[in-house]
Amino acid sequence: MLSQLRDLDLQLLRLFVTVVECGGFSAAQGELGIGQSTISTQMAKLETRLGFRLCERGKGGFRLTPKGEQVLSATRKLFAAIESFKGEAQGMADKLLGELRIGLSEGLAASVLEQVAEAIRRFRGRNQAVQIELLTAMPAELERRLLQGQLQLAIGYFSGNQAALDYQPLFHERQILYCAEGHPLFERNDISPDELMQADRVHHPYRFVQASEPFQSAPSSAQTEQVDGALAFILSGRHIGYLPEHIASPWLSRGRLRAMDADALSFTVQFHLASHRGQHPGDAQRAFVADLLAAFAPG
Repeated sequence: MLSQLRDLDLQLLRLFVTVVECGGFSAAQGELGIGQSTISTQMAKLETRLGFRLCERGKGGFRLTPKGEQVLSATRKLFAAIESFKGEAQGMADKLLGELRIGLSEGLAASVLEQVAEAIRRFRGRNQAVQIELLTAMPAELERRLLQGQLQLAIGYFSGNQAALDYQPLFHERQILYCAEGHPLFERNDISPDELMQADRVHHPYRFVQASEPFQSAPSSAQTEQVDGALAFILSGRHIGYLPEHIASPWLSRGRLRAMDADALSFTVQFHLASHRGQHPGDAQRAFVADLLAAFAPG
């Protein structure tokens, strides 16, 4: 009785179907490339495995038994299912599957978002069925989510002190010191170093970057963890502070902000693509990283 299906059983079933399609043992010799006695022996093995006769052969010619007819139908369904499985398995081998959870720093420049969009366009052009989730958060929050496995990738400027994370340079962002209309220094062209040092400064949105800031004033009564908060403080006319150049640009063009010695007091921040060193990236993640790096490649 056939309780388990083995490779040998599949071979015997294929022989059985060929014999039936050729119309008998003798006619199947050329198709199978083996002698009639071997075919007979193999058919006997299959019948022993099944526990019943599949066909009648002899002077009356070759014909299937009723059970042989049912086995033939079931075998053809089995082989069709195997071919379908092979096709689907091959499709899965070539197809990217799964989920990607990607974090972005808040307040990214439009040009950066266009490059992220280009990476998504490239990725969607692949043979894939991947669910992508994008979220925006503060760099420290993005690092926390990476460490906890809630994100696979994140784009931002990070502390760089997380040994468990891998950081790949992606692009730079320029930060400039600004004051706004209504601030005592807004209309001044002869600002002394002492006056600048006494100005009430907004703590930079990402405090671990402060060491890179070329201007460090003594007083500071304004603190925020977000770019929008820094902009609000500066627009009040009571504080000066650093902003990403693209965030300040529309306010600068309307005359509401003034850059303060941009050549001497500006600095650039390196943005990175971060991922967890200890988590093995899947095919979809590796493909998206390749598309992202291509989208951000110079030229």
